[in-house]
Amino acid sequence: MFTHGECMETFLLALLLMAVGALLTGVVALRPVSVATNRTANFIGPASAAAACLLGAYGLFSGGWSSAESFILPWGLPFGSFALGLDPLSRLFLLPVFALGFTCALSGCISLRHCDPSEHNLGAHWLFYLLLLLGMTCVMTARDALLFMLSWEIMSLSPFFLIDFNDRDRLVQDASWVYLVAAHLGAVLLIAFFALLWQQSGSTLFSAMAMKSPSHVTALFLLALLGFGAKAGLAPLHVWLPEAHPAAPSHVSALLSGAMLNAGLYGLIRSFDFFGPAQLLPGWWGWLLMAVGMLTALMGILKALAQSNLKRLLAYSSVENMGLMVMGAGIGLVGIHTGSAWTAALGFSGCLFHMLNHSAFKGLLFLCAGEVLHATGTVNMTALGGLQRRMPLLGALFALGAASIACLPPFNGFAGEFVLSLSMIRSLELPGMEQKIAMLACLTGLMLTSGVSAAVYAKAYGMTFLGQPRTSAAVDIHALENRLLLPLLVPAAACVCGGLFAPWAFKMVQPTLEFIPVMHAGLMAPAGHVIASTERLLTHISLFGGAALLLVLIAVLARRALLARSGVKRGPVWGCGYQYGTPRIQYTPASFVEPASRIFGHVMGTTVKVTKTDGLFPDPASLDVDAPDVVRGKFYAPLFQLMERACNALKILQNGLVNMYILYILITLVALLIWGIA
Repeated sequence: MFTHGECMETFLLALLLMAVGALLTGVVALRPVSVATNRTANFIGPASAAAACLLGAYGLFSGGWSSAESFILPWGLPFGSFALGLDPLSRLFLLPVFALGFTCALSGCISLRHCDPSEHNLGAHWLFYLLLLLGMTCVMTARDALLFMLSWEIMSLSPFFLIDFNDRDRLVQDASWVYLVAAHLGAVLLIAFFALLWQQSGSTLFSAMAMKSPSHVTALFLLALLGFGAKAGLAPLHVWLPEAHPAAPSHVSALLSGAMLNAGLYGLIRSFDFFGPAQLLPGWWGWLLMAVGMLTALMGILKALAQSNLKRLLAYSSVENMGLMVMGAGIGLVGIHTGSAWTAALGFSGCLFHMLNHSAFKGLLFLCAGEVLHATGTVNMTALGGLQRRMPLLGALFALGAASIACLPPFNGFAGEFVLSLSMIRSLELPGMEQKIAMLACLTGLMLTSGVSAAVYAKAYGMTFLGQPRTSAAVDIHALENRLLLPLLVPAAACVCGGLFAPWAFKMVQPTLEFIPVMHAGLMAPAGHVIASTERLLTHISLFGGAALLLVLIAVLARRALLARSGVKRGPVWGCGYQYGTPRIQYTPASFVEPASRIFGHVMGTTVKVTKTDGLFPDPASLDVDAPDVVRGKFYAPLFQLMERACNALKILQNGLVNMYILYILITLVALLIWGIA
């Protein structure tokens, strides 16, 4: 069955281009690795990815943003079909995939152009990059359970090879395996989710699975929450995220954080298709999502505050932001259950609006961190400092991303969290004291998260770019040409435009509400008034923010002109008399957050190790502050060690005797026969 127009045709061409690019880079990867083959792969891979993303982005808008199209083609397998669909919800989640896919392909092409062929096969790298794009695109458009899971596996397996790019590093190997285990644990839960739906409906098509009153609805919801939550990085399923993102190349980290994590949120919202009419859904679902989201956000941002590794800090920040999005989805469900159009519309709108904004500023920040790593050889903030003067454009771009993610107006992060906070404020009008208290608690959590986020990015920018260089790594840097930073202007422009043109960006989210099944017809009519009122508020905020930004720019330019005219010269800090300052008197990442660690030390997981000696001529003393992941160390590590010991104990069965293996088979058959008879 074909029901498609120009939009779907363009989209299918983009998929074909990704597949062809993957095939070509795969052919190059099979050839002996040399400078020539790497150069060829580093042209074919990024060019195919960039062209496919541009074509896909054009396809999203060509048929009308609010339209819905489908494409169903039998593929000869005993069950399932090649069923794709484009509706506003899929379009919204595909926008970061194509925007960041394009940007990261160009940035990766630049950063990998001098790779040593004896260490890296760029053909294989770009093969898996294109497969990741292909998998994400198909996940967000699949309308058949089998196609969805096949695409999900492609999307989940490809990052394993991308994360393991520097595979000679033991920490990178460990990070890639942690990711692989987490990805497959989530996939097992999703297989159970779709198998249960298939057993009830008798079909793998989403349209047939969307039954009016499915049984085991709570089990389905919990399977979806855990399966998709593992991909989104919800606590306590987040342990792979702070390991994988620092290990991966930065253009891969940007794509994983800004686009692939969204697949978990997309799957959770799309799963509402299968739970039946909104009126029959249990009311505690929304409160559970709100609680999980708030706890994830608080845990993520406090763990980010404790980090001294810039990329690990950004990874924990991604955990925090995914928590905020899930909290918004929970608010939307609460609004639907209580019949509040304000709560429902603004909850889902804030969730999806923040998703778009997070993709922009987190993609920018990870790419900036990659340039810092390329220039200095490290992203350990204790070894950095003073980079703003040496790399002013990179510092300005990082500052822009930091201001956006810290929710400072007039940038896009402020607009997204404003809508989320507005949904909670209006929810204080819900009946029942317990609901008011719960919403007030979530609002307090959001305010605390935003405040700590500002401290996190003041630390990240200050420790990395301001002050004096702390070590030679920040002094002897590789000079960056500004033209190499051109790809970073794409997410930077999105951060600025997403704030200055927030009403238009917010309006892009609204067609998705009609395709969230739980937003039943009774709420859509009053939701229109809610959206219009919110757009007017965002318009006023954007106007004031734009005027303030313009005044600041004018003041900065005027100050620079006046100083140049008066002949004022720049001097050293404390040049008025104190001439013996050294970088050692500056704040370190640990000392910057020491007051917060006194309050939140247990959540931040900070550990302090002091080494000192006595005597007339003591050895050098040291103070080491670390912040290991408590969940991984106290829960997952012992669990995996127990499983490893159990597997080792079972090795006694592998004795190499064929007659014993035949005996095992006979025992298994007899047990199955007894079970079947019983």
